[in-house]
Amino acid sequence: GAAQLRRLEEHRYNAAGVSLLEPPLQLYWTWLLQWIPLWMAPNSITLLGLAVNLLTTLVLISYCPTATEEVGSAVRLRPAPPRRWRAAPNCCCREPLPPPEPSPRTVYRIYNDRAYKEVFELFMAVGASIAVRLGTHPDWLFFCSFIGMFMFYCAHWQTYVSGVLRFGKVDVTEIQVALIIVFMLSTFGGATMWDYTIPILEIKWKIFPVLGVVGGAIYSCSNYFHVILHGGVGKNGSTIAGTSVLSPGLHIGLIIILAIMIYKKSATNVFEKHPCLYTLMFGCVFAKVAQKLVVAHMTKSELYLQDTVFIGPGLLFLDQYFSNFIDEYVVLWIAMVIASFDMMTYFSALCLQISRHLHLSIFKTSCHQAPEQVQVLSSKSHQNNMD
Repeated sequence: GAAQLRRLEEHRYNAAGVSLLEPPLQLYWTWLLQWIPLWMAPNSITLLGLAVNLLTTLVLISYCPTATEEVGSAVRLRPAPPRRWRAAPNCCCREPLPPPEPSPRTVYRIYNDRAYKEVFELFMAVGASIAVRLGTHPDWLFFCSFIGMFMFYCAHWQTYVSGVLRFGKVDVTEIQVALIIVFMLSTFGGATMWDYTIPILEIKWKIFPVLGVVGGAIYSCSNYFHVILHGGVGKNGSTIAGTSVLSPGLHIGLIIILAIMIYKKSATNVFEKHPCLYTLMFGCVFAKVAQKLVVAHMTKSELYLQDTVFIGPGLLFLDQYFSNFIDEYVVLWIAMVIASFDMMTYFSALCLQISRHLHLSIFKTSCHQAPEQVQVLSSKSHQNNMD
């Protein structure tokens, strides 16, 4: 509504922490920006990177729908996505300035970066699962697919609670670099290399990436919940919107519970036979819910549970309840169409609404616009800078 748009104008982006690989990669990103036309908006750069990764992953899915097939040279090398919300201002010959005054273009750019990144991370995870043929272990495939969604959601959950987006020493940049290494190994060694059994240990190579995911999940989630459970910056330890710090857990909890129930109770083994489609369908549900959390944070608004995006998983649940009255594969496709259409409609409508309100172009920018201002806080000083 109008009140949310007004609060969006006042949004101040606060971040804390720097990951291990970010400083050296920042040099590469800065060098890369000199080749980008000055008129190209940061949203265009982000959307182009998303399109490249989306298309290459869809090619993989078409060849390996069950994540058990040999992909070999079909695996595509993927570039490390630049942290565009920091580097893109240099495209217009301007630097981020220290005073954290709200800038409409900064607010709009940060929103779009978050929106695209949710979908980007989803497709990267599916592509990596195909690259190591993780479909031969359905339970591990399910875990790795949904724990990635859960961690991404928790990162914004703790931001909704504390008002500060925190980056750990091992964060999204390091994860993406690890995935690139996995893609490269599969490209040159073939996907079947991950099925090689290590002597003595009697475990397959593909277990090591899984163990990395498990370790990363434990490390990241412990940090996220340390922030969440120690209270927020709102009144009486509430979120920035004045709601319970546990309230966002209902949304991601519902997604994961539905995904597990449908997976385990399926009479036709719908996940084992169609893991990529299943993950993408729930990924679309997750992407919209996560984006609503980002919007709630930026507008300091309450996050509501009711949403039309849950219609898709609900259809699968009801179909199982009525003993698969309709073929589960058909219902899964119907759910995929509904969830993806609902997600894209929400994303596009919200993007257009914000751009019109802030009087900004989506895909073009001007070198004569005012400088953008973003504040990156140290972990000790962020509390003193909150509204």
